[in-house]
Amino acid sequence: MDLPRLPATLADVADRAGVSRQTVSNAINNPDLLRPETLSRVQHAIDALGYTPNHAARQLRTRSSRLVGLRMSPAQEFTANMAMDRFVRALVEASRDAGYHVLLFAGEPLVEGELPAPMAGYDDLLRSTAVDAFVVTDTYLGNPQAAGLAERRAPFVAFGRPWDDAGARHPWVDVDGAAGAQLATEHLLERGHERIAWLGWQPGSRIGEDRRAGWHRTMTGRGLPTSGLEAATDDTVAAGRGAAAALLDAVGPTAFACASDTLAVGVLHTLAERRLRPGQDVAVVGFDDSQVAQVVPPGLTSVRQPLEQVAVELVRALSDLLGPRPHTSRGVLLEPTLAVRASTTR
Repeated sequence: MDLPRLPATLADVADRAGVSRQTVSNAINNPDLLRPETLSRVQHAIDALGYTPNHAARQLRTRSSRLVGLRMSPAQEFTANMAMDRFVRALVEASRDAGYHVLLFAGEPLVEGELPAPMAGYDDLLRSTAVDAFVVTDTYLGNPQAAGLAERRAPFVAFGRPWDDAGARHPWVDVDGAAGAQLATEHLLERGHERIAWLGWQPGSRIGEDRRAGWHRTMTGRGLPTSGLEAATDDTVAAGRGAAAALLDAVGPTAFACASDTLAVGVLHTLAERRLRPGQDVAVVGFDDSQVAQVVPPGLTSVRQPLEQVAVELVRALSDLLGPRPHTSRGVLLEPTLAVRASTTR
């Protein structure tokens, strides 16, 4: 089966016509500035590649639209994951302060049992809408959106590291998950816990592996065992509840450090079923400091990501990327903090 043709970019037109990007810009917006033979060559390249004028407006980095595209993924059912809501609000506010607006868009309708197409929604905007750039948040499994946009020569920044591409050249901002899990584990150690279980995600999640590494290095650094004290499961409340029950039966941990607030809420369910008091009998720490962590009884201690600062750094990178001067790609790794509540106090 033939692969779908990628949308043409300004760079493609310039290469085909043998001219600069600015010359392509002039051909579209100020044709009187060009010699007839140059204008004809550019127009033939545009026709041959199917390049559209409003696509040109974005690619020229003129920021004429002042729009930044962000794809929204469907909310996960039966989870406490609300970090994206907080991030989107922070991004909207940071973009507004810099003179941009965020354009939210969806991918193709999901088919049951199938993953969303990595570039669904992006190609539609590349063909028809003059957005200046994209913010990519899907950094799982090597960030296929980043690879797709780079292949299309579309300007973008990413919330999340290029895990599988050490040579990636796009700007990115991320939160140090290992440092966050280390904060959680050290907090539990300071409260006298030594049998600290890790409740994480199924293998294959780079974000999950990063967070687990913080727990593991902290435990081994103190000479404490980790064998038998961890479980990997799906990121749902029910899965967290079942995994916590199995760990309590098998090794009897006195504390849980979790890869997400969703899994931590599952632990709290199990403790309630067994009449164990969070913070008193068994301590629990989540990750993300969602609204759920702030209101669930008795209050869930959780690693808080600095999402407001993530948004500011992303918009700063966008401004550099879309500016008149050549930009230098850079990665920014931010440190999380710990919001302490009753689930870990004795």
